[in-house]
Amino acid sequence: MNCNVGKTEQVFRISIGVTIVLMGLYYKNWWGIIGLAPIITGATRYCPANALLGIQNCQVENIH
Repeated sequence: MNCNVGKTEQVFRISIGVTIVLMGLYYKNWWGIIGLAPIITGATRYCPANALLGIQNCQVENIH
């Protein structure tokens, strides 16, 4: 699994995921479980949908 989620996208995914989970808990609705997907993809910095579509937002770090 190569990194394909950039830093900005990572923060956005985790924020949206937490919001969805909290809304699910607040409204006592199981749909909040859907928020786990963006949290997991943000935390691992790998998104299968990005890989399938050929999207690469991860910056390559030059190590000298």
